[in-house]
Amino acid sequence: MFVRKKKNRSGSTSIVVVDKSRGRFKEVRQFGVAHTDAEANVLFTRAREWVRRYAGQQTIDFDGETVASENEVDMLVGRIDGVSNNGIQLLLNRIYDSVGFSCIKDDVLRHLVVARISQPSSKLATTSYLRSYFKEDIDLSRIYRYMDKLYNSQMELVQEISIAHTRSILGGNIGLLFYDVTTLYFETSPKDDMRQSGFSKDGKTAEAQIVLGLLVSRGGYPLSYSIFNGSQYEGYTMIPIIDDFVQRFSLTDFVIVADSGLMSAKNIRLLRSAGYKYIVGARIKTESASLKEWILSLEKKNGAAYERLKDDGDRIIVSYSEGRASNDAKNRAK
Repeated sequence: MFVRKKKNRSGSTSIVVVDKSRGRFKEVRQFGVAHTDAEANVLFTRAREWVRRYAGQQTIDFDGETVASENEVDMLVGRIDGVSNNGIQLLLNRIYDSVGFSCIKDDVLRHLVVARISQPSSKLATTSYLRSYFKEDIDLSRIYRYMDKLYNSQMELVQEISIAHTRSILGGNIGLLFYDVTTLYFETSPKDDMRQSGFSKDGKTAEAQIVLGLLVSRGGYPLSYSIFNGSQYEGYTMIPIIDDFVQRFSLTDFVIVADSGLMSAKNIRLLRSAGYKYIVGARIKTESASLKEWILSLEKKNGAAYERLKDDGDRIIVSYSEGRASNDAKNRAK
């Protein structure tokens, strides 16, 4: 917005605040009609003060002059063709470089990472987003070719950079390794060696899918991932990923954390035989009769935790939450 002095046919001067939007000028507010230069200056000052309070607009200084003429303001505003949303890009580029990904000499990865954080969407929509907001014109076929390059030749380097950054953030010791599994489905019926039918966490039983296993640290920092064919039982994915990660990066002091879906007798046996420390979610219904009886006899006190040694030497910890109990009751009622 800016203040304009508009000459009237009668010889007087109208003082108005004008806004330009989408190439059109619109009068926002009139501050009166002046018949002398002194009156015009008073009204002009009052209008400029209103603009500053109303829109937070700062004074534009043209060659040291405090007040811009009508022609100068029109010329400045008219030269603004568009606005680039560079604030997000500038911030995320700094973070991207500080993590260490700048050593990967390929701008496609940088653009994909920035776009994925600021506007998650399909690869086709990503090209439009980069073009519209960041003035980056990247062809869709180039992105598809880069995804193959990323998987075939850069995945190891990306993981090494991520792990080095995570270690620095956590003081040099990763400590906790959280493992979980999800499924990714494809809008297609044909299958191949990787895309298979299986248990879908999205409820997409008719589509082909793959299984994705992800290993993250405390704070959710990604460490490693692997993909499996869609028919793979999720319980069989954990040990291979952990073994590979521990050997590649020479980990010694860590604890593996996983949910009850990965608590099979085989997994526990393999974790124990490898000498790993672990915390795995358990299900009451799968425990022995005596252990179930003990669990159900415990006082249901909010925040309370109880523990007991099992016959195999593992320690079982039982806790109670009133909030969780209330939520479970509502779900059962539904």
